[in-house]
Amino acid sequence: MKKISKTDAEWRDRLSTVSYAVTRHKATEPPYSGRYWNHKAVGTYRCVCCGTLLFASDTKFDSGCGWPSYFAPIDRPTCARSRITPTA
Repeated sequence: MKKISKTDAEWRDRLSTVSYAVTRHKATEPPYSGRYWNHKAVGTYRCVCCGTLLFASDTKFDSGCGWPSYFAPIDRPTCARSRITPTA
C-alpha cells in the first residue's frame, strides 16, 4: 500500500472532528455513541483515512463494550496496532 502523506491541516480538513481525533491522535469515541456501534447492515468497513478494507460485517459481534467489535480483520498485514498505556 502506498503511504499517504498529508499535513495536519489537510487531515483536519478531510476528516470529521471525531474521525480526526480517533485516527490521528488515538482518541476514542464515547461508548454507544459512534456511527457504527449498533450498525447491522451487511457489507464491509473501510479505513476513513485511506479506504483500505478492514472488516467484514459477518465478523462483527456484540462485545457489550459500546464500540463495534470484530473477530478478524480482512487482511491482517494492513492493520496497524498500537499499544496504549493508561495513565494514572
